[in-house]
Amino acid sequence: MEGMLSKPLLGLTLTELKEVAQSLGMPAFTGGQMATWLYEKHVGDIDAMTNLSKQNREKLKAAGYTIGCQAPIDAQYSKDGTIKYLFPVDCGKAAEANALFVETVFIPDEDRATLCVSCQVGCKMNCLFCQTGKQGWHGNLTVTDILNQIYALPERDRLTNIVFMGQGEPMDNLDAILRATEVLTADWGYAWSPKRITVSSVGVRGKLQRFIEESPCHVAVSLHAPSHELRSRLMPAERAMSIEEIVEMLRNYDFSHQRRLSFEYILFSGLNDSLDHARQLLQLLHGLDCRINLIRFHQIPDVPLPGTDEAALQTFCRYLTQHGIFTTIRASRGQDIYAACGLLSTARQAREKQ
Repeated sequence: MEGMLSKPLLGLTLTELKEVAQSLGMPAFTGGQMATWLYEKHVGDIDAMTNLSKQNREKLKAAGYTIGCQAPIDAQYSKDGTIKYLFPVDCGKAAEANALFVETVFIPDEDRATLCVSCQVGCKMNCLFCQTGKQGWHGNLTVTDILNQIYALPERDRLTNIVFMGQGEPMDNLDAILRATEVLTADWGYAWSPKRITVSSVGVRGKLQRFIEESPCHVAVSLHAPSHELRSRLMPAERAMSIEEIVEMLRNYDFSHQRRLSFEYILFSGLNDSLDHARQLLQLLHGLDCRINLIRFHQIPDVPLPGTDEAALQTFCRYLTQHGIFTTIRASRGQDIYAACGLLSTARQAREKQ
């Protein structure tokens, strides 16, 4: 099998696993057995699928099939319990391609444990306040790459929630995101409730709407400014799909029952944190069933944006709450390890190029 490109089973649907089985002369129900070994038992290699005959396991390996899981190669531990892992990814490329890595952040909080998952190496959106965009864009993660961040996580069995708010823009890798969330929520997969999964986006024309129509998972829109002019200064993607267009599109969907719509809003001192900005925000979102998550900004290298002070943050939050929008301030986690940045993967990829 030397030189053969491996074919990971992780990320395949039940139908596809049955097709793999039948293509190798196995009965279709073998695909269901493989799904159980993958998504319920999380085996590390094909030989661990012990209710498949040895002959069938050898057929899978001879055809180039692997589980597709890779352990993290580095980790940083915060004093508050947050852990940032560095995972190697393939992005569907041959083994001789340059090594690529993404960050995944595990955030424990009393009886909850959230995993922040990445979907791209780098990002095309290039938001002013984000370290990941400064890497440039190096590739979309495959479904295997995305699910491996969960599959190979040491704390996997503690997870209660998953947020696609890591490196990359989910709508820019939409097919893989839809497939990953299908595996996570299907009865033959992880069988998670869609209410445990949130997918974020800056807003990508056509694709955000498609996600809403094809996935039942929660939606979070990266907002960060209440007007087109200000958001354009922070987020180049605003020029392709404005926040007004995003909000108007969202008004066509029902977020009042099982699915939650939220807006993420980082506050920068003197830029977007005044009561006038809060009033503009209320006007923009008037009539939408939504919540707002306010986020403290912590300085990252080469970004000349000051975070707002605590008093302004609390005032902004109170004003929105008093005027009818459910608003929370996201707790700062992992600040000592730069949990919200792409610093670990940026540094590792720089070393690999040396």
